[in-house]
Amino acid sequence: MAYQMVIFDNDGTLVDSEHTAHRVLAGYLTELGYPTTLEESFHHFLGNAGRNVHTVVADRYGGTLPEDFTGRCHERVFAAFQQGVDASSGAAELLAELERRELRYCLASSSDHAWIDLTLDRSGLRPYLPAPLVFSAEDVAGIGKPAPHLFLHAARAMGVAPEDCLVVEDSPNGVLAARAAGMDVLGYTALMPADRLAAAGATALIGELRQVLDHVARPIRSHGNVR
Repeated sequence: MAYQMVIFDNDGTLVDSEHTAHRVLAGYLTELGYPTTLEESFHHFLGNAGRNVHTVVADRYGGTLPEDFTGRCHERVFAAFQQGVDASSGAAELLAELERRELRYCLASSSDHAWIDLTLDRSGLRPYLPAPLVFSAEDVAGIGKPAPHLFLHAARAMGVAPEDCLVVEDSPNGVLAARAAGMDVLGYTALMPADRLAAAGATALIGELRQVLDHVARPIRSHGNVR
């Protein structure tokens, strides 16, 4: 029996926003006196920048960041997105094929709605993801991943049982959230090292979004063993 719905993460999964966000973050840290390359930003902060950046700066440089660092960095990234952001390779084609197959899907992101809306509008994915298909941590009192609340809320709102959902995620926290919600999850390895997604409990790993179609017929549940 096939899955009844696919739930997608946004940043780094459907939208290639991570390159822009980390380029801005690396530039801002360098500007503040903490030289950081794009590669270093990916290594240290991909998937959990907001929580780790202050700790990494303290550990690597023995320094501290301004109290308003997070807000100002968010503003800079938001401004960069307004200039344009790309959809991930194959994202539009995948969503179109899911529609053709009449397989339901939605988006669930820890980002706020304003951020999600901007990336969808600028990437050209908005026609596939109107407001009723978009869920944010804002909808569950700001409780983001790795807590399961957001995925459970999305499934409930769409009228689909958690065990009938397949999640597509590019971060360990997203994988942890999906598993905590009782959902199978594909770890998308375009940017995140596969071993980190596997360690978090990904049901299977994919390197390209089109590979989602290979799994929607429901593989045998692995209970943590990656196929």
